[in-house]
This record gives sequence, C-alpha cells and structure tokens, in this order.
Amino acid sequence: MTETVTAIPDGPFRVDVVGDMTIEWDVPITADDGNVLRADVFRPTAPGNHPVVLTYGPYGKGRPFREYRAESYREMIAMHPEITEGTDGEYQVFELVDPGKWVPDGYALVRVDSRGAGRSPGLLDPLSEREIRDLYECIEWAGSRPWSNGKVGLNGISYFSMNAWRVAALQPPHLAAVVIWEGAADWYRDVTHHGGIYSVFENSWYGAITGGAQHGLGARGGRDPWTGRLVCGDVTLSPHELAANRVDLPTVDRSHPLIDDYHRARIPDLSKIRVPLLSAGNWGGLGLHLRGNTRGFELAGSEEKWLTMHDETHFSLFYADYGVDLQKRFLGHFLKGEENGWDEQPRVHLRTRHADGHVGERTSSDWPLPETRWTRLYLDAADGSMATTLASSHSSVSYTGTEGRTGFSYVVPYDTELAGPVGAKLFVESSTTDTDLFLVLRAFTPDGTEITYPGANDPHVPISHGWLRASHRALDRERSRPFLPVHPHDRVEPLEPGMVYEVDVEILPTSLNLPAGYTLTLDVQAHDYVHLPAAEAARAHPNPRPVFTGSGPFLHTDPTTRPDDVFAGTVTLHTSPAQASYLILPVIPS
Repeated sequence: MTETVTAIPDGPFRVDVVGDMTIEWDVPITADDGNVLRADVFRPTAPGNHPVVLTYGPYGKGRPFREYRAESYREMIAMHPEITEGTDGEYQVFELVDPGKWVPDGYALVRVDSRGAGRSPGLLDPLSEREIRDLYECIEWAGSRPWSNGKVGLNGISYFSMNAWRVAALQPPHLAAVVIWEGAADWYRDVTHHGGIYSVFENSWYGAITGGAQHGLGARGGRDPWTGRLVCGDVTLSPHELAANRVDLPTVDRSHPLIDDYHRARIPDLSKIRVPLLSAGNWGGLGLHLRGNTRGFELAGSEEKWLTMHDETHFSLFYADYGVDLQKRFLGHFLKGEENGWDEQPRVHLRTRHADGHVGERTSSDWPLPETRWTRLYLDAADGSMATTLASSHSSVSYTGTEGRTGFSYVVPYDTELAGPVGAKLFVESSTTDTDLFLVLRAFTPDGTEITYPGANDPHVPISHGWLRASHRALDRERSRPFLPVHPHDRVEPLEPGMVYEVDVEILPTSLNLPAGYTLTLDVQAHDYVHLPAAEAARAHPNPRPVFTGSGPFLHTDPTTRPDDVFAGTVTLHTSPAQASYLILPVIPS
C-alpha cells in the first residue's frame, strides 16, 4: 500500500511511503550557480542514518528500464531470472541499481538528472567540467542529509561510471567508495578517437539523448509513470531553442582531432583518486566498456582498489547475483563498515573465456598479472604466418587503404591461456601521407569456424581489437611498455610515401583459453571488423534493418575525418630480421 505525504514548499514534488521504502520525487538540489537539479530519493522508511548510493546522468530518471529498453530488459531477465527474485523491478531504471534490491538492505539511493537532461534545466554539455562540478555538489548534498550516514558511494553503468572517474579525482569529502562498471576513463582514447581515429558512436548516442531526454522536450519526452509528470521537464522548447540549449558534441569533438586543452579538460588525473575503488570491465566491450576499467585501475591513486573483468552483455551481470554480490560486499564494507570478507577479496578477479564458450576464473595480485609470460609472435609476410622465431628474410605484403586487409596465422601448439593487454609492432609503408590501421585479433577452431563472443554491445565480437592512425605513431616513451604503447596524440607526423615507418599499436586486453590445434590470427586492415555470418544474415533478412555485425556502434566511417585522397592509398607491411614486426601476447603459465 502506498501512502502519499504532502511535500513542503521548495521540497520534493511528492513523497510516497511504499511499505518499508520512502520515495521523494523531484527533490531540488541547487548548484553553486543557482541552477536547480532534480533528484529522486529512495530510502528506508525506518528512522536512521543510511549510506548513500548516488548517480548523476542524462537519460531521464523517470523512465522504467523495462519500458525504455524493453528488448534489452527481456533478454537480461531470460539470461538471469534471479534478477527479479525479491523485487518487482517497479522502480528500476536504465543502468542504475534497483531500489527493490538495495533499499531493504539499508541503502538510500539518489538519482539525479544531469544538467540539461530530464527534469534538470540548463545547458546540456555531457561530461563537461560544469557537469562534474554539479556531481561533486550532489555528493556533498547527499552526504549532509539528515537521513545520511555521511558516506556516499557511486555505482552505475557506463555514463554513471565515466563521470565517477572524474569526480573521484576531485576528492569530494563525503565520497567514500566508487564502483566503476564498464566506464570509460579517457574521453579521447576510450570514446571519441580510438587510436586517433574518430568514432561515429557519439552521433547515435548523443542523438538518443537530445532526441529523447533533453530538458525542454515536453510531451515528446514522455511521461513519468510514477509521478505523472513529464520526464523532460514542464516546458516545451522549439527545435531551435533545444539546439541553442545544448553543445553540439559530435561537431565539437570532430573539430579537436588531437589531445588539446579541450580533451585534457575531460581526461581526469586518475592519480588523484584516493577513495576505495572497484573497477569492473567487460572483455567484449571493445569500443567503450573495457579499456577505461583496466587503465583506470592501473592509474588510480587509491591504495584500496580492485579490478574485476567479466563477459556477457552490457547489462546482464550488473543486475545478476554475480554483480550485486560484488557491489554489495564492496560498498557494504566501505559505506557501512561491514565485516563481510571483502578484505580477503583478491585485488584482481577475472572471469576467463574459453574456446568452447564456458567461463572459468582466475585471481591475481595485480594488473597486468605479475605471472604473465610476455610472448612475441613474429610476422612473416612471405606466407602470412606468425612464429616465435624471426622471419628468415625480407618480405612484404600490400592491401588497399579502404576495404583491404592482410592476415597472419599461428596454430597453437599446446593449450594456451591469454589474460591481459596485447600489443603489436609493425613496419608500415603507405603510398599516401597517412593510413588508419585496424588490428583484429581472431581465433578459429581446427575446422575453420571463427570463435566470437557476445559482447557488451554486439552479439559477435572478436578476441580483441586495436586501432592507430599512423600519423599519430609518436610514443610517450616514459609511459609506454612493449605490450602497452602510449601515444600522446598531440601532434600529426605525416608519412612520406614510399618510406617505411615503425609503429606500435595498442590492442585492447583480452581473455582466451585456446586448446592446442586452434588458430590465432592477427588481421591488419583498413576498416572496422565485420563478422561475416552476421553481415550475411543481415543482408538476407526480408526486412533489412541496421544490425550490429561485430563492431557494434563503434565504427570509424566518418568520411570527413578519413578522406580518400589521404586514407585510400596502398599500405605495405614489411617483415624481416631487421624489420621485426610482431604481436606480443599475455600468456599465463599453466
């Protein structure tokens, strides 16, 4: 039974008491510039001081997950029916924890619509310095409420973790712990420019926000089923007014192709993070939901930090018992002071992928795993092979810089486990002044069937992927390691046609247990990875529709940033004892 309590002036729109849970709708939080942000608060009805789990984001807090992303919700529940155990999911929204699972455990949940989105007015400028300052103030507001125990934790997927990296580096006094679940840490390298190559992902992502969640959409943004209020505020703005009230993010990012002051303002100094940190990445999150978690764990200044890496889709394990147990043990320990065994949790825990699809686990003391045996496989262009020994003579192989590719194969001689970052060194020649290198790590069964995995955002992702614009080949020598080259991306060094250049390419971390007799390949190509069976199935569909075919929405197809006169030349790879092109793998001793 729900009891509605009359709200006080300048307070929440309405207060509902639903049994043991009290809900305050549209609570005002006034920022330092006077802008009023709106939050929903779910907390135990019983008197007391409770730890807070807070989130701040642009998707509209008034949208039930099972309606907003109905297909994803149904798939998630089918994979993990336990998600609905003990809760009706009534108040569950996209990428945030379920009040039905958390409030009964004594947590207060605060969901804030970010500035310019949902019911919070203002200029929509995602992940800007202004947004992060807002989040800082929301943390301090929540930590000082009479129902709060003064300890605030952050816990949400993707965007709600991306801004957590940044605000944690500012060290808000009431912030006591952070869960980063599939959250990019570097706006340039993880989101907008993979290896210096512009990703069109943000066009569709930002379009979904501006078209469905921007403050001022009025009735076009839908109605909150819990309060009856408009999800995107009570005002209705014209398309022209809406455009004037938001930053044109894709255009701005395309106009900053290098890491300059604009990008530096969005890349946090992770060494300043001091709070306890749980970083959870997805092996299949190649375009957005992987690199930030491993690099963030490495670079964070926290003494108490943990890394977990998982498989499956973007949402499933966050809500399944696996994820909820991790989150509650971690936050219970640091927000409540529970002696729940978290102090014995391994610093690194990996759900490891096997060729037959089953999942194992591995724990270690650090990342990359200290026990890693870094193994080089040298490329030989003469026969397209890879081997642990150098190519015996000079050879080369060429492909066109638009749709072309070349590949190198290695038959695994014994059962092999990979777990960690991957790198490659190539000796490259181009007939033009630049080329974009797309490196794809793939695996095949003995009968030639490709092994792919369900990824965060695509049902058929390869073993791993790496990218590099050759004119961005300069290295940060102090921070680079053979298996992890670090490119500053702060200058362009055009290629001289016909000259051979040494380039180092970062390939994202991977996990794979490969039996003897299986094949590992490295494809070097001029385009995004395509899983051919998925592409053929899409073409054969009676009602052709956009589908993901291996790279998800994380494509690099913007013609204005890859003009043919520069990127459609002939690319030649060289291998020899003197030009030792190789792949470096993180082999874990059995």
